Amino acid sequence: MERSRVLLVDAAPGALLGRELERLLGHGLAVTLNLRRVADGAGARADWGGRVDFTDFDPFDEAALLAETVRDGLGHHAVKSRAGVPLRAAFLAGATRPGLAHPLRVIGRAGAGTDHVELAAAARHGVTVTHTPGSNADAVAEFALAQLLALTRGLRSYDEAAHRGEWRAATAPPEELSELTLGIVGPGRIGRALAGRASALGMEVQAFSRRPAVASAPALASARDLTSASASAPDLTPAPASAPDLAPASTPQPTPTPAPASAPGPAPRPNRSLPDLLATSDVVSLHLPLTPETRGLIGRAELALMRPGAILLNTARGGIVDEQALADALRDPAHPLAAAAVDTFEHEHAAFASPLFGLPNALLTPHVAGMTRTAMATAALRCADHIAALLAGRPEGIPVVTA
Repeated sequence: MERSRVLLVDAAPGALLGRELERLLGHGLAVTLNLRRVADGAGARADWGGRVDFTDFDPFDEAALLAETVRDGLGHHAVKSRAGVPLRAAFLAGATRPGLAHPLRVIGRAGAGTDHVELAAAARHGVTVTHTPGSNADAVAEFALAQLLALTRGLRSYDEAAHRGEWRAATAPPEELSELTLGIVGPGRIGRALAGRASALGMEVQAFSRRPAVASAPALASARDLTSASASAPDLTPAPASAPDLAPASTPQPTPTPAPASAPGPAPRPNRSLPDLLATSDVVSLHLPLTPETRGLIGRAELALMRPGAILLNTARGGIVDEQALADALRDPAHPLAAAAVDTFEHEHAAFASPLFGLPNALLTPHVAGMTRTAMATAALRCADHIAALLAGRPEGIPVVTA
């Protein structure tokens, strides 16, 4: 029986590449590895030649992506990425066109967000989209906490001054975290992981959810209830069931079964509305997927509602915040917003550009919040399991995203 073909558009980095390839091969899949973003391409060829096929192209070039996906009329049954390579209607039409030996059936994302996929077009062409929600929840929560600490304690300005040989004393001593209120927009897996960490440091935590059931459910009453309530799905995304991450890579895995999620901390206190949360929080952290409903959720009007001296953290998606409005607010000394930490942008990778460039009160990072070794390994292995299960006709328990 011919093996299903999988194109690794954007493979796991470093030593994780071997684990990902072993997992896919262990499922009996035929793998084509794109070497463009592999640090040691020659080493990969030496180590994996004869077991996988190779290609080398820019995955963000839509024409090149399609050409490699359908090369020689063979096609691939599945494509997998981790960096949010855009998969739009034209690509989906070309990758599923009649006459291909192996038309596209599955898109796998080693990560939670699927806004890079045109979901309606995927549905029209019969392509199933799967992802790994929750795989990087702890990593992103830790990063958001690091953003919070860096901004509340002014670490960057002290560091820059010290490197210039200046001994800069604090002109106005900052408040301790226990004196601050954290507002979480989107109390899903990441939001609750952050809530637990912030609560442990003495912060009062409150939340706004677009799903009233999340904000008002009895399971939010206590940490004990939260721990036993299946760890709740991310706000606006379906709950996953994933394969164990430590199964031997060389053994084909059965349909994935639920993996334990990180135990969340004390439940954030739900707010009645987003304006309430913005007006009563010293720090606001965003943890929502980018959807038509959440695009532009935080604009000029919302920023104007924030407390004097407030901080905004965005590790979710760039399109959720109006970046120009945010930049204008940070340039205005009379605006209540004092600082922002942004890890996700409207335009990323080769198209990276933002009106936030150069602002001293904007802490900018290149979408790295979820990139810890554990998180990336978990995402890569779960994604491999999900793709294999879907290609084998075993969709039970696999997280699937629809338009």
